[in-house]
Amino acid sequence: MKMKIFLLLLLFLCEAQSRATSRPNFVVLIADDLGIGDPGCYGNKTLRTPNIDGLAKGGVKLTQHLAASPLCTPSRAALMTGRYSIRSGMASRSRVGVFLFSASSGGLPSSEITFAKLLKTQGYATALIGKWHLGIHCHNKTDFCHHPLNHGFDYFHGLPVTNLRDCKPGHGTVFMSGIRLLVFIPLQVIAIALLTLAVLKWLGLCHVPPAVFFCLIFLAALILASLLCFLHYFRPLNCFLVRNYNITQQPLSYDNLTQRLTEDASQFIRRNAKKPFLLVMSYLHVHTALFASKDFAGKSQHGIYGDAVEEMDWSVGQIMNVLEELSLANDTLVYFTSDQGAHVEEVTSRGEVHGGSNGIYKGGKANNWEGGIRVPGLLRWPGVLQAGLEIHEPTTNMDIFPTVVKLAGSPLPEDRIIDGRDLMPLLLGKRQRSEHEFLFHYCNFYLNAVRWHPPNSTSIWKAFFFTPKFAPEGANGCFPTHVCLCYGHFVTHHHPPLLFDLSKDPRERNPVSPTTEPRFQEILETMQRAVDRHAQTVQRVPNQLSLGNILWKPWLQMCCSSFFSLSCQCDQETQDGPVSH
Repeated sequence: MKMKIFLLLLLFLCEAQSRATSRPNFVVLIADDLGIGDPGCYGNKTLRTPNIDGLAKGGVKLTQHLAASPLCTPSRAALMTGRYSIRSGMASRSRVGVFLFSASSGGLPSSEITFAKLLKTQGYATALIGKWHLGIHCHNKTDFCHHPLNHGFDYFHGLPVTNLRDCKPGHGTVFMSGIRLLVFIPLQVIAIALLTLAVLKWLGLCHVPPAVFFCLIFLAALILASLLCFLHYFRPLNCFLVRNYNITQQPLSYDNLTQRLTEDASQFIRRNAKKPFLLVMSYLHVHTALFASKDFAGKSQHGIYGDAVEEMDWSVGQIMNVLEELSLANDTLVYFTSDQGAHVEEVTSRGEVHGGSNGIYKGGKANNWEGGIRVPGLLRWPGVLQAGLEIHEPTTNMDIFPTVVKLAGSPLPEDRIIDGRDLMPLLLGKRQRSEHEFLFHYCNFYLNAVRWHPPNSTSIWKAFFFTPKFAPEGANGCFPTHVCLCYGHFVTHHHPPLLFDLSKDPRERNPVSPTTEPRFQEILETMQRAVDRHAQTVQRVPNQLSLGNILWKPWLQMCCSSFFSLSCQCDQETQDGPVSH
């Protein structure tokens, strides 16, 4: 009997090893702003996420899975390339850390190698459906230099930039601080100037020509008209859907949007069932503006945010059903994650919470407290990965690059540093520890913190060189600026660095000191040496998020009708189904 059990176990291990060396399909599912405390498999008791939870039950759950950046654009650049975003120039040095306009000239450089590009050379069909947010054009609106199809994807259907409150009428604007600075303050100055000059003229203290009043009134009218034009035209010029190179819906409609994109993803799998494929399903959920179809609206216990999470979970289930239906589940590695933590500052003027939960962790999106970077990480590959396994070692979303590339049979690029590490030895139990002894946490361009998991130790040290100033006092975020910023008076610098042992203090409440940790100085010196070594590998590259690259450029504007009319309205989404490729 024991011999039979041994032989069966040996047979299973041999089969798993054999399948692990074969070329699987890949489905990469990326949520937007989903907190680690949102899915049921990470402890949520009230949001219903049975399909996401099913990935954990049938696969591996990573409990210390980290986004390479706590912000959309740099995090996605790192995931796609397996490299810290500072290496590709996708890390901002200014206040704005992401692309906001479709007609910007910055983006993921053509010289960068995505895992899609390498899989395509191995005969894979590749598709990205949903959000891109890594640029479109460089010099003119026909070069598509940053477009997904220039980065290894055969097929793209989705949103070139990102989902914003401004994309959905009645949901406010993300530009309020800019409007205050560029509109409200100048209008107040002009009003005070007009009133002062009028009083001086009435008192006879000075002569003020009528032309001065006219110029001031004209300037005020011009500023006000510019604001109204911006608010009116931002939505059609930036919130639109594209299929490959062509606009299919401008402005985008949220009606059954998740259902449309999910159906397209399903059709892509069906079209390529007989050949290896890579599907990146990059959800618009749960970035604001929040939305949900009538089948999910009002059904959750957490308002429209919960509705959006549960609709996304439904979509995950639909994709998994297609894999099962086509008998592809056992030949497909599925990876689910979020680009960063939940956006805790997303609270409406009416007090409605539109951000998610980061569980026990401090902070959230746009900062490197654990709540901003510790994200869901689930991998499922039946028959290869052990079902129900939990791994507590540090891993990162950059690891998906070498993992996917090696499994597809492609060599890793040798002309550049790849910061990610192949997850398969850890997932298969061949390694017990992460290959990441050190991880570096960037706040845009600036090195914010470093994490150290010493060999032969259970400790996980994290040292902050600076931390954001939360506001108002006692808050868990930076509410006046809507996200935490990375420089100047918005941060507090720490000398010596603020040091935490995450193995004992995952909430980052109690920094250690020389009094509480005898090796305090030795630990910081070791981490500083690692930082110095890392810094020597970072080369200066063009800043893709410079002011010149993120500003709106009319000659790059995509429009499905005459741009000069500024109408830019069309809808082929309801007329055309998914196209074959």
